[in-house]
Amino acid sequence: MKGLLVRLSSLFESRRASRCCLLALALLPCLALAESTTWTSTWMTSLQAIPQRAALPPLYQAPEVSGRTVRQIVYPTLSGREVRLHVSNRYANTPLDIQRMRIAPAQSSAAATRGAGMAVTFGGQAQLRLPPGGEADSDTVALAVTSHQPYAISSLLGPQQRLQAWHRVASQASYISTPGDHTDDRAADAFRVRFTQFAWVTSLAVPQSPTGAVLAIGDSITDGMRSTPGSNRRWPDALSRRLGGAMTQPPAVLNAGISGNRLLSDSPCYGERLVARIEHELDNQPGVHTVIALIGINDINFAAMPAHGGLDCDEPHTAVSADSLIAGYRRVIAAAHRHHARVLLGTLTPADLPAARESLRSAVNQWIRGNREADGFVDFDAALRDPARPGSLRKNYDSGDHIHPSDAGYAAMADAVPLSLLTSNTQQRAAH
Repeated sequence: MKGLLVRLSSLFESRRASRCCLLALALLPCLALAESTTWTSTWMTSLQAIPQRAALPPLYQAPEVSGRTVRQIVYPTLSGREVRLHVSNRYANTPLDIQRMRIAPAQSSAAATRGAGMAVTFGGQAQLRLPPGGEADSDTVALAVTSHQPYAISSLLGPQQRLQAWHRVASQASYISTPGDHTDDRAADAFRVRFTQFAWVTSLAVPQSPTGAVLAIGDSITDGMRSTPGSNRRWPDALSRRLGGAMTQPPAVLNAGISGNRLLSDSPCYGERLVARIEHELDNQPGVHTVIALIGINDINFAAMPAHGGLDCDEPHTAVSADSLIAGYRRVIAAAHRHHARVLLGTLTPADLPAARESLRSAVNQWIRGNREADGFVDFDAALRDPARPGSLRKNYDSGDHIHPSDAGYAAMADAVPLSLLTSNTQQRAAH
């Protein structure tokens, strides 16, 4: 229904609004009755703005997508008999023009598909146009999906389309075709450009599941930076596999991590601060009953990074204290409770910090372990630290940069999550 409402809302902005407004309002009750299915998100990604300035370093230069087909590979964490896609033009300043979209089972993580799949429509139309900041849900797609299996989402972009927002560290390859409509292609021949970001499609949902969904939100450690690309070795992936082995009907596990993200400050490269974006993430991910939040190490570190000319991704270099971070965590807790979800805070993981920053990390972790405002905590710090050097990662859990875990470290993080706290929303705190 939201896809139709987005189209109707555009009528109010036109010069014909006075005549169309009455028609749109008359249709709303019918549209509300037409969409009776409730949904649970089974896969998601979080968007961040691409810096819009001249002479960007190659790392932030978006690929050419106009008039081409972009094929993205996603792995749902919950099975379903049909699906719905959510498309977002958030953080863009120009319209989004998707002329055709299709979803099909994929051949592993590659661009080839295992079948023709199904067309994706919006309000019964193949084309979707969204204004800057606009978002829409697709119509229901009669394609059954299986958890932890790959699916290819192919989108033909309009002739003037540019990429202005993405999820930069996807740890998963996406593909861009030669010019033209290749949404129906089963072979990978036309998809000659490979890039490692997600764009536009921000979630996949299946008909409501009684087990609901767990939302993991945070920075690069939740995003899975330095995990093996294309292998789904982030800690939320490992948690989903663990839940599948322990429960007959496990919840979905959603990853809302953004590499470089901070709790309290926006960044020109690393996205909107978590205290601001969490409301949007929860609004657009149906079925979430538990939030696991791991965030704050970049707030501590970026304050100490030297400012420089050009694109400074670490700006603003805002100094933080334990009190300011705790105030931010309280905002996260309040947001989750407003959405009737419990929230678990993750302790900040070892990062070989200088003494003053390590003291701040320790103070924050002490509060996380002792507070009674959240519904629990996950001791990621205890799971990863070297017993002989508590400020450092264990050697076999270190990816090599002394900050980000290895695949084994991410698996240890998943093992540290108390499964008793991830049951369905029937056991949530009724007071919230």
